[in-house]
Amino acid sequence: MKSKQKANDRSKHTMAARRILVTSALPYANGSIHLGHILEYIQTDIWVRFQRLRGHRCHYICADDAHGSAIMLKAREGGVSPEVLIERVREEHLADFKDFSISFDNYHSTHSEENRHFSELIYQRLKDKGHVKKRVIKQAYDEQAGMFLPDRFIRGECPRCGAANQYGDCCEVCGATYAASELRAARSVLSNSVPVLRESEHFFFDLAHFADELKQWMAEGHVQPEITNKLEEWFAAGLAPWDISRDAPYFGFAIPGHADKFFYVWLDAPIGYMASFQQYCERERLNFDEYWGADSSAELHHFIGKDIAYFHTLFWPAMLSGSGFRKPTRIHCHGFVTINGQKMSKSRGTFVTARTYLERLDAEYLRYYFAARLNTKVEDIDLNLEDFVARVNSDLVGKLVNIASRCAGFIERYFARRMRTDEAVLRHPVVREVAQPVDEIAAAYEDLEYSSAMRLIMNLADQVNRYIDLEKPWRIVKEHQLDEATEGAEQARTQLQIACSVGLAAFAQLVVYLKPVMPGLSKKAERFLAVSMEGWGRPPFDEPDHVIKPFESLLSRIKPADVQAMIEPERAARRAGGDGQADGDDKQQEDGQEEAMINIEDFAKVDLRVARVVQAEEVAGADRLLKLILDFGGQQRIVFAGIKTAYKPQQLQGRLVAAVANLTAKKMTFGVSEGMVLAAGEGKDIFLLSPDNGAQPGMKIK
Repeated sequence: MKSKQKANDRSKHTMAARRILVTSALPYANGSIHLGHILEYIQTDIWVRFQRLRGHRCHYICADDAHGSAIMLKAREGGVSPEVLIERVREEHLADFKDFSISFDNYHSTHSEENRHFSELIYQRLKDKGHVKKRVIKQAYDEQAGMFLPDRFIRGECPRCGAANQYGDCCEVCGATYAASELRAARSVLSNSVPVLRESEHFFFDLAHFADELKQWMAEGHVQPEITNKLEEWFAAGLAPWDISRDAPYFGFAIPGHADKFFYVWLDAPIGYMASFQQYCERERLNFDEYWGADSSAELHHFIGKDIAYFHTLFWPAMLSGSGFRKPTRIHCHGFVTINGQKMSKSRGTFVTARTYLERLDAEYLRYYFAARLNTKVEDIDLNLEDFVARVNSDLVGKLVNIASRCAGFIERYFARRMRTDEAVLRHPVVREVAQPVDEIAAAYEDLEYSSAMRLIMNLADQVNRYIDLEKPWRIVKEHQLDEATEGAEQARTQLQIACSVGLAAFAQLVVYLKPVMPGLSKKAERFLAVSMEGWGRPPFDEPDHVIKPFESLLSRIKPADVQAMIEPERAARRAGGDGQADGDDKQQEDGQEEAMINIEDFAKVDLRVARVVQAEEVAGADRLLKLILDFGGQQRIVFAGIKTAYKPQQLQGRLVAAVANLTAKKMTFGVSEGMVLAAGEGKDIFLLSPDNGAQPGMKIK
């Protein structure tokens, strides 16, 4: 039923121009854009460019997310005001987006009068309708830092699954959300001290008031199935009131009538979409309500990462509905970026900023590679650097650009750059075959199945290259005296001109298909072919004879050394002791891993303890794993250990082992592993490390 509805929607959309407002998540204004961020903006920009090519009125807006404790503290650390910091970061962000060809219509900041207006308006409307209530809470306070701690400045063990080193608002392992006061073994990120609880009056948005409406909205297909499943878990657990206030000191908007209380950054951050669009409307004389009004018929699409789905699929639509605005048409979630199968890591040099990439490689290579990996599923995208080099060189240089380079020289040398664009070429079977899947490729773009579109396009490029191989224009030149006025020479000239013109006409069509992904390449191709590729799927040639420009290289092969040059500066920066990034903020933190060599302070972070194997069993479908239930002296945890080749489950029952007790829990195919047992060796020669007799479960190993 949903697939049929999608098809009907596409059919409807192709009949009339659509009004579409598109946003990407607002980047946080305390650090650089990195390749994990840029995935989202590339995904969004491709969709926006496609819609514009189709003739739809598509507006793309964004802004910097400029509030919160992290920005306040980062500015204090740098000896500048928060306003100076966010303006400096904004300029850097804009330069990165421009060089990655991200086509924003407007880029604003949440620290703006437009955002203050809408934040206060939405808050007041929610309050007037009884959706906001006051409540005195006990809140974590860092006595050494002298401030209440935002949720993301507290780390501890998840109260649901026991995973260590989790944030104060949600668990990255099991997905649970909770109050920071529920964390076990909590520590302040600022001072590593144990927070104390202090009372404070806060404002809460009663999300449960919108439970039925949100369930209906979810059932209508506004989010992907994976997110729907997650939402059902949250509904089952009950929608708790959401704390929308923070205590001073805090960088943000004061809540009207309360000078020492501020709107939580996650209240005014999504409102930044509205603020940016309002600024755009004032400049372009558009009607704001036509896109945000409760009865709007325009489309509203948000592109976000899976880590902020909770805020965008529950709080945000509820806030909008409760304050008299429309809910989103669709929220498109994507996964994270890994590099060579690993999380982005500063120590490995794979925590790569957008600028570091741009200084060494063409942005279009990454735009294409991400497009070739992206689909509508909420899956992580692996930037495998070896595959990246191979795919770009094979697809873009070896297949696509190769068509133009193989044909252009003959047209230039023998026909004064005049290619044929008559019926013999434009109705040629090869050209018609390349043009035939225009609707199929359009459907793939529309449905965010970019990988399917890239696969179709490159298959067509293969077919064109096979045609050129069969025609062998180089052999025609070699075997005939083309400059002589003989019947055979004239036939050969005709055959050569048609073959090369067919190749160039097919190349032009392929570039049209790729224009949303590679706008830079399309501009170069337009100059070379002396055509305009403005519409979707339209043949760019209007006259029977067409003169092209001299051919110049459109793309160069990537050398492995180019990629290595991108990685090395990040490693060097880490070795030098700094990376210029702020590690903490209210919204998210980047993953960073330490160098192989560690100091005593680093080692002290590892909590090694004695544990007893309460139960051991084989794991169905796993060749190396055994499932162990370990007793750490009153607390039991599940650990999956790769020791099956050396031990049978019955050998381990009751045995004492050495285990890491504060390892971040890892979600595996077979379940969640909450620690690690220590062992030495490989294969069948694996040996568990065990404490001497007399040791008791729970003892710390020193």
